Amino acid sequence: MNFRAPAFDAWLDDFFRSYFAHRPVNATFIGHHEHDHLLPDFGESAVGDLVADMDDLLERLRVLPPEDLTSSQSMDRRMAEGFLRIQRWECGSAHHHRGNPSLYTGEAIFGAFSLFLTQYAPVSERVEAARARLAAVPRLLGQGKSNVAAAHPEWIRRALRECRGAMAFLGEGVDLLAVEQGFDPTTLRREADVAARAFADFRDHLEGMRQSGAGTGVACGEEALGLHLRWGHFLEQDAEAVAAYAETRMAEAEAWLAEHASDFGAASPAAALEGLAAVHPPRDRYAGRYQELWDDVRALALRNELLTWPDFPLRYVPRPRWTRSAAPDLYFLFYRSPAAVGRPAVHDYLVAPLDDDVSDQEADALLRANNDSVIKLNHVVHHGGIGHHVQNWHAFRSKSRIGRVAAVDCASRIAMFCGGTMAEGWACYATDLVAEFGGLTPLEEYAEVHSRVRMAARAVVDVRLHQGRFTLDEAADYYARHAGMPAAAALGEAVKNSMFPGAAVMYIMGTDAIHALRAEVEARLGGDFSLRRFHDDFLAHGSVPVALAAEEMLRAMDHVG
Repeated sequence: MNFRAPAFDAWLDDFFRSYFAHRPVNATFIGHHEHDHLLPDFGESAVGDLVADMDDLLERLRVLPPEDLTSSQSMDRRMAEGFLRIQRWECGSAHHHRGNPSLYTGEAIFGAFSLFLTQYAPVSERVEAARARLAAVPRLLGQGKSNVAAAHPEWIRRALRECRGAMAFLGEGVDLLAVEQGFDPTTLRREADVAARAFADFRDHLEGMRQSGAGTGVACGEEALGLHLRWGHFLEQDAEAVAAYAETRMAEAEAWLAEHASDFGAASPAAALEGLAAVHPPRDRYAGRYQELWDDVRALALRNELLTWPDFPLRYVPRPRWTRSAAPDLYFLFYRSPAAVGRPAVHDYLVAPLDDDVSDQEADALLRANNDSVIKLNHVVHHGGIGHHVQNWHAFRSKSRIGRVAAVDCASRIAMFCGGTMAEGWACYATDLVAEFGGLTPLEEYAEVHSRVRMAARAVVDVRLHQGRFTLDEAADYYARHAGMPAAAALGEAVKNSMFPGAAVMYIMGTDAIHALRAEVEARLGGDFSLRRFHDDFLAHGSVPVALAAEEMLRAMDHVG
């Protein structure tokens, strides 16, 4: 503890106590397990208590006595205030408990899932916590029925899919879980059946809402979007400037792709990208290909002294059988951030399984979908290696207490909005870095320019949806036209964007801000610039907004100068 700032330290302790108490599933994912038996409470009284807590914290922060804060504490103060301002807005908006049925289904099912994705405690303790959480599902979903009078039809459809996934887990999934983790399934069966009936009842309620035709819009509005950009990402640009910037970058990338498709003997970018699927491991080498490519990327980073590569064990394993029937309908991630506190000795990365009894035709389809470029770019570089996994290790050691936890994956999004530009910006920048040092094939580099189109499109859709200038169908059409996304994937992406204002801009704004910071630091230092030192210093800030990390790094250079 920094005793130069006892008042702020005490305030931040209270901030986290409130955070974990009101968000028990988030607490489990982060690694604080005192609330493992609880689900969130969105009853009128509980929400009133949450709002009162946040108002009290904001007022106490406003009147704190002047203290000598470290740079990390100063960032924590700004991020905490921003988090409270955004959460205060959410509590009164239709984007949270008052209008989003998916909030309830996601928290209800991941309340159970969060207890079994890692073996952080004896299985008997986790089963007892699961019994308590599953028994609380009827209350939580009942609150959803009471609080959500109307919702956009696509939000309802997403919640219906999550009901289907939850019921699949609560049926055969629980029995498979018991076999895999070694406990008697009867200890969980009664509560699982209670929860399954509650999900079935909520499904019927949602079907009634959908058939009634009553719905709502998805735009949060200019003011709320500005709140997220200013107090979440700490961007200087307003929403219109962000959209204009993204449109310009997208046009540049699209022109380059069109110009260079012929490099691969193709008449169009789409035709060029089709060549990626043909380069994949044979069936008998599929499971090992993830580790092979991970080893290659690590060797490249060490050989070129790109950064400090941590001793942070990760293993690629098939998705557990107990999750397989549920996962397609849920926010189920291949790579879910390890807990920031008390992480397991080895973290499991859950890959698409290729079982021995799968037909050759099915195996070929899976191998083409999980080709070398997908494994390398998505599962190794972006997520399991130099991207999220390495960044998480650095974040967990940050001096910023918020920076340690903000980007931990929770039921439907990361723990705190402010962690987004660092987490996603770094992962996308890391792919550029691997390409810069020769780690991608020419066609993979071409594919990454296409990914830049998708990043830019996300920012445009995010802004235009929440300004009310795009409908969901128009947003999906924009993705299909510019990013080449299939119709179902385009609509799914647009729905996710609509639920979480300002979240989709984090990719391009974070990535480009890191590139800009690197260029500025290198220009100032000249021959004294070290890429490894720059990356290590940058990552040491933790999962904080890139804008704040950049501000602090440049201020420190000015002070030294």
